[in-house]
Amino acid sequence: MKFRRSERLVDMTHYLLEKPRILVPLSFFADRYQSAKSSISEDLTIIKETFEKRGIGTLQTVPGAAGGVKFISRTDRAEAKEAISELCTLMENPDRLLPGGYLYMTDLIGSPQVVSKVGKLLATAFADREIDTIMTVATKGIPIALTTAAYLNVPVVIVRNDSKVTEGPTVSINYVSGSQKRIQTMVLSKRSLREGANVLIVDDFMKAGGTINGMINLLKEFDASVSGIGVLVESEDTKERLVDDYVSLVKLRDVDVRSQQIKVVEGNYFSKVSLFGGD
Repeated sequence: MKFRRSERLVDMTHYLLEKPRILVPLSFFADRYQSAKSSISEDLTIIKETFEKRGIGTLQTVPGAAGGVKFISRTDRAEAKEAISELCTLMENPDRLLPGGYLYMTDLIGSPQVVSKVGKLLATAFADREIDTIMTVATKGIPIALTTAAYLNVPVVIVRNDSKVTEGPTVSINYVSGSQKRIQTMVLSKRSLREGANVLIVDDFMKAGGTINGMINLLKEFDASVSGIGVLVESEDTKERLVDDYVSLVKLRDVDVRSQQIKVVEGNYFSKVSLFGGD
């Protein structure tokens, strides 16, 4: 069956969006649409230009007999600014205040629209890193890790505080919680992470960084490398930060329980992401 160009463009776009970071040979599309490679190349140029113009991402071309194209999901600066500004506004709602100065964030982490934007922002931040796996700790970091993993097309491993019989043999370490100064335990199945993997650590909230520091130490037990650290929210109210090199989307600057005010500002995202002139 012969495809018209409009049909090819729609189908190719859908295929590439569904398979980010996977190298697709031109011959695959040529066979799929019964079209010449020259026509396929022209179609891919149109898709690439549209992706970049609309801030969807880009297409990377790999030359040679074993080459092809690869879709890399990325957001542009304007979209990133809008998304982070929206996060700040949502988090400043005084209805989020809980006893003890804590913030209710479950509705944000449970919103597919919000979490999808967070995942795309973090995927953009680490798009040029070598990443085999994303690691997070149960439970609130899981939705963020999964959406980031979807854009990067890598699996997720979840660190728990106790072992499950369904996990098989595990590796466990003790770590000091940075905010509570308590000794806690982290457990990860031996089968969930291969030795020498490049791991992106993702979490929803970071205060002193004790939990993230624990994950870093756990990775050493697997001889794995930390490719990066990304958090949705970092707290400014901490005397000692145990983690230095990280990317945050927003920063919790102040919580005033008496006046029912929450101050949230941009995190270090734009100063750390190389795509936007950062490190």
